[in-house]
Amino acid sequence: MWRLTEGVTCPHCDCQKVSYLSTRRKWKCLCCKKQFSVKVGTVFEDSPLGMDIWITAMWMLINAKNGVSSHELARSLGITQKSAWFVLHRVRLVLQTGTFEKKFAGTIEVDETFVGGKAKNMHYDKKQEKIKGRGATGKTVVLGILERGNGAKDENGNPRKKEERVYSQVQMAVVPDTTEQTLVSEIKGRVEEGSEVFTDAHKAYRALADEGFKHAFVDHAVRYVEGRVYTNGCENVWSLLV
Repeated sequence: MWRLTEGVTCPHCDCQKVSYLSTRRKWKCLCCKKQFSVKVGTVFEDSPLGMDIWITAMWMLINAKNGVSSHELARSLGITQKSAWFVLHRVRLVLQTGTFEKKFAGTIEVDETFVGGKAKNMHYDKKQEKIKGRGATGKTVVLGILERGNGAKDENGNPRKKEERVYSQVQMAVVPDTTEQTLVSEIKGRVEEGSEVFTDAHKAYRALADEGFKHAFVDHAVRYVEGRVYTNGCENVWSLLV
């Protein structure tokens, strides 16, 4: 894996000044102060299963000519069928894409939203003096990155065959704020350099063009769609999330 071949590097800011936290079996970046494990930035991220489970599951799937069911995998590894089903889908994704890295490429939409209730609806002991319960104050910032698929229809409006369709994929991450440094760093860690990145008119995204991305934005105060430039895919995700 990339952290073992090139030395330990922070996946958030690419800094090589890190310290190892032996009690948590994680590294801490001395530049951005974030903690990370060897799983971050791969298909293993956010999984509580150990790498011994993942490696064994990959060996079983690759060496089985007729495939492996989630029930068989669960019995062999001593995990639940639900966990085995999740593992199989992640491993199949690796076999399909040919990489453990989860970076998106192609045409990308990026947008952020704010999740959380109003302070006036919280319990008294959870309220803060500075929170007035209006706008984004006191809420959690969530960044959404969507990799566009090719759609159900081709450029002529004809339906695509099922096997020809590439479905859109989305990644979401909780970020501390919406500053340029935070948003651009998160996008660099999740999107391949050179990709088309479409955003709204938030000024923090303007630096993407200087980081090797083909950046274009649409001003929602004027219109929501400008040719191929729009963030409606991310907006649809937010409508389901919040």
